[in-house]
Amino acid sequence: METNEYREQRLASMKALKDMGYEPYGCKYDHEDLKSVRAGFQEGATARVAGRLLMIRRMGKMNFCTMNDGTDKFQLIFKRDELSETAFAAFKQLNLGDIIGAEGTLFTTQKGEKSLVVKEWTMLAKALEQPPEKFHGLADQEECYRRRYVDLMTNDESRERFFTRSKLLMEIRKYLWSKGFVEVETPILQDQAGGAAAKPFFSHFNALDKDCVMRIAPELYLKRLLVGGMNKVFELGKDFRNEGIDRTHNPEFTVCEIYEAYGDRTSMEAIMEGLLPHLCDTVIGSRVIEYGEKKVPIDFNPPYRRVAYKDLVKELMGDDWFELDFATQLEKAKAKGRETDTNLELDGVTTELMLTHEVYDKLIERNLMQPTFVTRIPHEFVPLAKACKDDPSLVDVFEFVVAGRELCPGYTEQNDPIAQREALEHQAGEDTEKIDEDFISALECGMPPTGGLGFGVDRLVMFLTGCDSIRDVVLFPQMKRA
Repeated sequence: METNEYREQRLASMKALKDMGYEPYGCKYDHEDLKSVRAGFQEGATARVAGRLLMIRRMGKMNFCTMNDGTDKFQLIFKRDELSETAFAAFKQLNLGDIIGAEGTLFTTQKGEKSLVVKEWTMLAKALEQPPEKFHGLADQEECYRRRYVDLMTNDESRERFFTRSKLLMEIRKYLWSKGFVEVETPILQDQAGGAAAKPFFSHFNALDKDCVMRIAPELYLKRLLVGGMNKVFELGKDFRNEGIDRTHNPEFTVCEIYEAYGDRTSMEAIMEGLLPHLCDTVIGSRVIEYGEKKVPIDFNPPYRRVAYKDLVKELMGDDWFELDFATQLEKAKAKGRETDTNLELDGVTTELMLTHEVYDKLIERNLMQPTFVTRIPHEFVPLAKACKDDPSLVDVFEFVVAGRELCPGYTEQNDPIAQREALEHQAGEDTEKIDEDFISALECGMPPTGGLGFGVDRLVMFLTGCDSIRDVVLFPQMKRA
């Protein structure tokens, strides 16, 4: 039938229910969740449940339904001799997707299925829209994203994935609190974008009559708190970047940024080596996760490998790589299979260094399957971090790579206000108004030596739940207009 025919049919059944005394949209209904009913099942005991009807089988004097309340599924049995005449007749007006409350006696069928023999039932919400065919879920993946409520209603795997996400967020907080970190909140609406190089969303304060941006990162405000004496802080919240959308990027995304006064890069490595095993133990159930279609086992038992960026390049390209001229480097890169049509131009970075980074990005990083801290990165790629003491051309940074993807960076943060200003000026170029003068002023008050890291929560959830699209772990991802 066409959609409007289903709707008309359901409107007719709703009127019939009203005529029998069943209001289609009920009130508060005290009940147990189905998971608890199953766990405490006792033959002959009374139970009171509520949920959505996923399946209805009408068989004359004995009818069967499957109810789902989000915690479990349970079979309900409607017998003519156990219900009033009106209650049994009204049952015929129920449709898939309707939400009811039911009270009755627990019973095990001859096939061993735990069930509830219904004595009384009440209508809680009439569904006017026909659910997906046979309630097996939405077949169109894009429709799952647009109509997440139907996806969650019909897809146990999707619903469990978001429960897992919620548990991961809770455990991230619990772990950081246990280590002495304090959760804080910093402004989402800011005078200017800072803490990253990204295109912001713009807005306007009517009350203050001034323009503002939605933050691209909380970093500069969190560092202000370190100046103020809050020595261990983290923020778990939303950032917004008005840029592309793909399988790993959504313009609105969740991040966790962590800063520790009197720490450095190694302090941040210790956090990751503690946090990830904790999440695996408390939420996932194993420290070894099978990743991707090939089910590659990723072992999150610490310690994790630490290796310098240049050493990885030398392992693949030879010990003399950094002494070769550009033409020879390019030929060697082509021989190794580097894509030759990649743009090697980046403001302020030599083509030789860009070629090296292409080798790292295309041929090395994507093959680092086990957890790896790639350290001592060329300063051109991370201009706001602190230089390595023994080599100012490198910064004391790690890129934490797992299964060929960077999960997060970690820094020894720059706390020299003069060096920070120079780096911000270089990054801003002619747009000097983009420099956050108040942040520089805060640094001039004195910020302790600091370690910091930030990771995308959405990407972490993707990895730990085996998803390859960020839309699968964001309840309501951004979409084109239908």
